[in-house]
Amino acid sequence: MFSSLGLFKQTPCPEHPHCITSSCLFAHTDSPGSQSDPLASKKISDTHSLEIEDGVSENDGPRKRRRVNGGLKNEFELPAPLENAQQPVVSPKVAKASQKNHTVGETLPQTASRTISPPPLRVVQDVSPKSTASRFGERAKEQLIQVKTPVPKPPILKKAPVAKAEAVKESLNPRLLPNPPVSHPIRMKLVTMMYEQMIRLNDEVKKSEDEALVLSEQALITEALDEEFQVARKSPTVYQNVIKSRIMVLKRMKLEIWKEERAKKVAQKIPSAGPKKPSAPKNIETGLSPAEEIALVPRLAAQQEGLSKHGYTTSMPTATEVEAAQKGIDSSHGWELCDRCKTRFQVFPGRRAEDGALTSGGSCTYHWAKPRRPEMAKGETKRPDLKYACCNETLGASTGCTKADSHVFKISDPKRLALVMPFEHTPVLDRPDLPGAVCFDCEMGYTTYGMELIRLTATAWPDGRELLDVLVRPIGEILDLNSRFSGVRPEEFADAAPYEKHVGPGAPSTLQIAESPTKARDLLFELLTPETPLIGHALENDLNSARILHPTIVDTCLLYAHPRGLPLRFGLKVLMQKHLGRDIQIGGDQGHDSKEDARAAGDLVRYRIGEMWQKMKAEGWSKRDGEFYPPAAR
Repeated sequence: MFSSLGLFKQTPCPEHPHCITSSCLFAHTDSPGSQSDPLASKKISDTHSLEIEDGVSENDGPRKRRRVNGGLKNEFELPAPLENAQQPVVSPKVAKASQKNHTVGETLPQTASRTISPPPLRVVQDVSPKSTASRFGERAKEQLIQVKTPVPKPPILKKAPVAKAEAVKESLNPRLLPNPPVSHPIRMKLVTMMYEQMIRLNDEVKKSEDEALVLSEQALITEALDEEFQVARKSPTVYQNVIKSRIMVLKRMKLEIWKEERAKKVAQKIPSAGPKKPSAPKNIETGLSPAEEIALVPRLAAQQEGLSKHGYTTSMPTATEVEAAQKGIDSSHGWELCDRCKTRFQVFPGRRAEDGALTSGGSCTYHWAKPRRPEMAKGETKRPDLKYACCNETLGASTGCTKADSHVFKISDPKRLALVMPFEHTPVLDRPDLPGAVCFDCEMGYTTYGMELIRLTATAWPDGRELLDVLVRPIGEILDLNSRFSGVRPEEFADAAPYEKHVGPGAPSTLQIAESPTKARDLLFELLTPETPLIGHALENDLNSARILHPTIVDTCLLYAHPRGLPLRFGLKVLMQKHLGRDIQIGGDQGHDSKEDARAAGDLVRYRIGEMWQKMKAEGWSKRDGEFYPPAAR
């Protein structure tokens, strides 16, 4: 500690008359030199006598105490204790120890009898009075309670309401792109031309007094910039072609078509109130007659090139390829891979001589649905495990949830398929009563020769009239009719009457059965020519099961392609719900209905025909007397 210089001796103590500090720096008098305070007068006289004796001034700095007879002698007379000062508590042990350390007659220093006060306590906010009193006694508890003051809580600040940002006004200037497809002057020229056509159409809407569809000047600029920006970002390689084509479409667009486009965009911006209700099934309105729809269907036919990579058979297997496939079967001795549980087993066409068994390996335990990954919930960072839709079990948790009597297998190689039943091209027919287009669907079951045709259905397009619907007796012995998907029951198969052709109201109400797949295929060939559009969903399976090579196919898997391309594809049920708002294949374990599936595929094609005709009209096409005329020939 540093020594006091007496700088505050003339300053009254802030705690007077309750100050308990032994060596306080401040004065404890009402006024300097007052005689009312004996302590102050005593201090002043002592100081004066000290100055005279030593001959030094008070301002000469601190003075040291002199050692006298080996002890410390204080030349100051200690001040009398204050009346309100609390006396220190000395324990008996301390008093006894002090007596032992000094002999009788020895003079103790005056500091030994000096009154002392305990040091000030440190007040910590998180220390409770109970724990503090246990350490320092009741006196500390009282001091803690007196010193501790409530800490005011900080005021709660309320967030000011954030004002909504005003819409940014844009000028007719193409938006910035990191890698623009063309130079800025070219983009500026094209977007200006598109904007001028939009102004023309918008002025026509104003004249028609349809205010809900009228756009402001800023909205027209935003519309033109949005359209140009999307093309520049998504189709940079064909940017100029797409923009110029759009400009020509707007230039030739009629007022009704522009109003339809505007009405759709206005409907998209209106917020929905409450939960979304299931949409009602859509009525397909193409704006064309049935004959005109048939005339446009060939435009949707798939190109044959490249389809063979995705399971479509586009050419007849050669004799050499078929012979090589036969050698492979002979060397395998009937061993196949189960299509359900992936177990190796042996198949015995015509039954095994020893016990009449058709397959080896016993029963088959499997999951009948494919594993799918559930959607991630909000807040989750880990992708959920794959689960089977049939039983909701995690992939790998069990061998299966369904048990079948035997293992089954499937053949997709055209060379092996041709060994069981050869492929045939659609014959050329010269009949005026043939339908303009045919919808086609098949159901398959498992036999000792793989997956074979067990039901064939054909309906007329676009009216959906039934043309053919028969059960088919397969070539091999039946292992499983696959009723969960085919919808064909063993009792229906056993009780079906042989097929007889009926014309008129006398047709039977139950399905008849064709004696072989070849017979069923011949019945279908009576309705087709090579130029007849054959409509269906995933037609490669149906055509391979019937062993048909047809050049004109309209497959809804290709019309409504998956964004990531083949072999990924949307199911027929998903497409119907998404585009037409209809629910099909709702029978559950009862299986599918090939007639329903064939008509559903036909409706999807009609829906696409309607969309195509709207685009053709926007491009300037017209029709007269069932004939279509391009823009240049109008």
